[in-house]
Amino acid sequence: MTNKELNKLKKSIAFSAVIEIMGFSIIGMIAICFLVDTILNEILVRLAISISYSFWYYAMTNKSMILLSMYPVILLITSFFVITRKFRYLSDVVSSIDKIINTPEENIQLSANLAIIENKLNKIRLNLIRSRSKAKEEELKKNDLIMYMAHDLKTPLTSVIGYLTLLEEEKKMSKDLRDKYIKIALEKSLRLEELTNQFFEITQYNLHDMPINQNTIDLSILLDQLVEEMYPMTKDKNLKIDVTKENEIMYNGDGTLLARAFTNLIKNSINYCYANTHIKISLKTKDNVIVFEIKNKGDKIPDYKLAKIFEKFYRISTSRNSKSGGAGLGLSITKEIIERHNGTIEVTNPKDDIIFTIKLLK
Repeated sequence: MTNKELNKLKKSIAFSAVIEIMGFSIIGMIAICFLVDTILNEILVRLAISISYSFWYYAMTNKSMILLSMYPVILLITSFFVITRKFRYLSDVVSSIDKIINTPEENIQLSANLAIIENKLNKIRLNLIRSRSKAKEEELKKNDLIMYMAHDLKTPLTSVIGYLTLLEEEKKMSKDLRDKYIKIALEKSLRLEELTNQFFEITQYNLHDMPINQNTIDLSILLDQLVEEMYPMTKDKNLKIDVTKENEIMYNGDGTLLARAFTNLIKNSINYCYANTHIKISLKTKDNVIVFEIKNKGDKIPDYKLAKIFEKFYRISTSRNSKSGGAGLGLSITKEIIERHNGTIEVTNPKDDIIFTIKLLK
């Protein structure tokens, strides 16, 4: 709720309280005057005479003044009950907050005077429902992935143990066969390392608590370093990375996190592109905005998968044995890093082009 809305609500409640106090106190005064002059008149006269004739005479000659002196008392009593009733609004709001926490499925209903607060609380309630639903869905995905990966860890580990056992037991094995077993054991060990890293990444994922260490960095130099590091990964699929960039693009941000974000996108392109193709990367500035774009040729991604591509633990490839299927955190981490730098990231998939675009304000 904005300050303007809050001030409007306070003024509305205060105005209605003043109107009610004035209205009820005047009505109360009129009612007392009516009773004194009609129903209670004879009783009051007898009571005054019984006290003393002088008192009765004083009361009769100063009746208007006596009735007027009663108005502050009526006003005080009326104010107490009206203000007490207004404070019930606070109790209603507190009860509604408890209701949101305990039973968010139930709609919040307040008095007409609190319509603004009612709308705000219902929005909070709906956001809470969505957040809880999303958290539950992510937890289920996370648990499924951990279960699958814990199972998949056994396969390469069993193979490594098996081939190392053969190498240990077969002393007269030929060099070619020994080299073959060593190569297989190495491949399985590397796969085991990859799965272990993914497992660690899932259990330790908490980017929100990671601080941003801002420094002035040259994104052009950073990109050159990252592309050079990715070269070994491109050999198996005979890929080539084409880079178009400006010579110097200075930016104030966290170099470590941005390197992680760009690396995730490059790895994603390598994993999901066709063999013997080119990955195209461009880095430029346009109207004081830094634009990073990476494009590769790959299978068309269905729209329903494209819409979820940045969700945590979501994997385009659902195959557990797919070498390209990671933990489903890379693109989610990238999105959070870019957004923490007040930037944007989007993905498009025209025909067989998969294009990721990052925009950062200089």
